[in-house]
Amino acid sequence: MVSDIRLYTESEHLEQAQQFQAVLFSRGVHVELSTVEKLNARFFRLNPDLALCCDADGLWLCANGMKMQPDWKAEVGRLKRASLKSEMIARACNLGEKPSLIDATAGLGHDSLLMAHLGAHVTLVERHPILFTLLEDSHRRAQSDAFLANVVARIQLVFSDSADYLIQQAEQNHVVDVVYLDPMFPQRDQNQQAVKKQAQVKKQMQLLHMLLPEDGEMDLGDNLLELAQKIGKRVVVKRPRLAVFLADKQPNHQWQGDACRFDAYFQHDLVA
Repeated sequence: MVSDIRLYTESEHLEQAQQFQAVLFSRGVHVELSTVEKLNARFFRLNPDLALCCDADGLWLCANGMKMQPDWKAEVGRLKRASLKSEMIARACNLGEKPSLIDATAGLGHDSLLMAHLGAHVTLVERHPILFTLLEDSHRRAQSDAFLANVVARIQLVFSDSADYLIQQAEQNHVVDVVYLDPMFPQRDQNQQAVKKQAQVKKQMQLLHMLLPEDGEMDLGDNLLELAQKIGKRVVVKRPRLAVFLADKQPNHQWQGDACRFDAYFQHDLVA
């Protein structure tokens, strides 16, 4: 896991950058703060190494001339078009019932944002200190947006390893309506070539790939399924359409789309 990173900022945003530096330090990340004259496209081209930057729009991850953040405000258009009938994820997660839901594989939080918009009360779990801080900043900024404020009020962020968090919930006999899993790098597949074609990632995901892999190993999320089934009345796994089942376990039901599918596992013996 990344434990040292540089944070670039302009002088007018230095105080905010120092706050991010302190927060990340409290989460085990050593941040070298550098004030630069201008954070522009030329600067990012000349400084291609993985880093953070802070500007008027908050905290960003940057590398190779690109920068990204979990831009929840950019999702507003998608949210306004979404409905319980139009979104396959809504049917898979039974969002019409306004469930309590744990998203144990946070990513950029876009699925959680959609599910909260459609009625779920979401606990978003992320273990990586840098990604969690990016999510936390997006959550904070979304609170000042007239449309998003009510949505993000239904999202709680938890800084924890998902496996540890699920184990803790099970030990406390907590039960939730849904546990949602979307493993970051679902590489194993019965049709490897097809998956590679589907997995042409956006710039955002390219940067996440640089940040998240540890020792070259991709997090497939197999271990999370069994843990999720101990506390979730319904466990929903998002997969590329042709991918093998998570942990090679046959689901109880599937919802199929053109590019992805949702595998559902039902636990009828769990009671709240």
